[in-house]
Amino acid sequence: MLKAVILIGGPQKGTRFRPLSFEVPKPLFPVAGVPMLQHHIEACSKLPNMKEILLIGFYQPNEELNRFLSCTQQDYKISVRYLQEYAALGTGGGIYHFRDQILSGSPEAFFVMNADVCSEFPLPEMVDFQKEHGDAYSFVILGTTANRKQSLNYGCIVENEQTDEVLHYVEKPSTFVSDIINCGIYLFTPEIFQHIGAVFQKNQQDMLLYYDEGEEQSNGWHRAEVIRLEQDIFTALAGQGKLYVYKTDRFWSQIKSAGSAIYASRLYLNQYHQTHPERLATNREGGPKTRGPNVSIGTGVTIGAGVRVRESIILHGATLQDHSCVLNSIVGWGSTIGKWARVEGTPSDPNPNDPYAKIDSETLFRDGKLTPSITILGCNVNIPSEVIILNSIVLPHKDLNRSFKNQIIL
Repeated sequence: MLKAVILIGGPQKGTRFRPLSFEVPKPLFPVAGVPMLQHHIEACSKLPNMKEILLIGFYQPNEELNRFLSCTQQDYKISVRYLQEYAALGTGGGIYHFRDQILSGSPEAFFVMNADVCSEFPLPEMVDFQKEHGDAYSFVILGTTANRKQSLNYGCIVENEQTDEVLHYVEKPSTFVSDIINCGIYLFTPEIFQHIGAVFQKNQQDMLLYYDEGEEQSNGWHRAEVIRLEQDIFTALAGQGKLYVYKTDRFWSQIKSAGSAIYASRLYLNQYHQTHPERLATNREGGPKTRGPNVSIGTGVTIGAGVRVRESIILHGATLQDHSCVLNSIVGWGSTIGKWARVEGTPSDPNPNDPYAKIDSETLFRDGKLTPSITILGCNVNIPSEVIILNSIVLPHKDLNRSFKNQIIL
């Protein structure tokens, strides 16, 4: 029997996703037409022995999250539950805190995956790989290849090429270590909790050593429970014959920023031709003619005649009036773009000439200026006719009266 844990973080995360994360928790933001998390849950539900999917994070449960849980349980006929942390406990601390829930029912193994990745999720292959390579005491990291420069932004894995054992693991090294990077998807057996528990005990002892009489005990306990799988566990396990890497050459990307959501949407839309053709638009006789790549249109969207949309996400309830043009942009819920208006951003795609290139995690500002990236309109933004918005971020509920370029409009 298998289980899956999806780490969804909390409201202090997703700052690079603003202003979109003001309206919806980042893990529920629609990518290729469905909430980001739904891709993970669908992949997990296809595994024949999957018993339960647990979401762990520190978002306050709200109506939107509860509705999502209810819908996914019905759609995929599997138990999906949310376990709320009392604080951000790190990638290892969260699963250790809820270890009794994860181990309930005695699963042979369980997946742990970060919510902010987009992938083909080769989960059955990881299960087979673990059976071939290890035993009850071994664990699997999903890895992929990045170019030398970009590998510094990820956890880097040095492997034994004959056995696939992880010999060395470094999180975001300052110099080149390896071009194999951690994809944030893991397959563990219950034995992993012994290793996490050892780190917890050590943290507690360290806290006692440095314990200050004037400090509340609960703060020390809280810090002891903050454990990072990558730095605290994988680094220690590497080279001990307990950690293996399964390398995938299928698509994978992080979804850290709104720009990377458009790229992830493209990857999933391409996959839909095989997996979900019913989610793709078709031209029917007498209906509107649609053509053009990589556009996701939400429900209740109104699109006028002669509108051009490319490489964009148009969210629920938006209106694109006649002959408007939207390129490399996200149009927020209920926003309106007037006739002959143009909303355009700069894509942050990986280098198409480099098969191992990943999306660069650009900072919002560079040399004191806004880094050119996709244009984002928050919810209920009104763009008047014949106005041009380029490489800008518009916060919610704005009525613009002129054109803007390279601006954050507060």
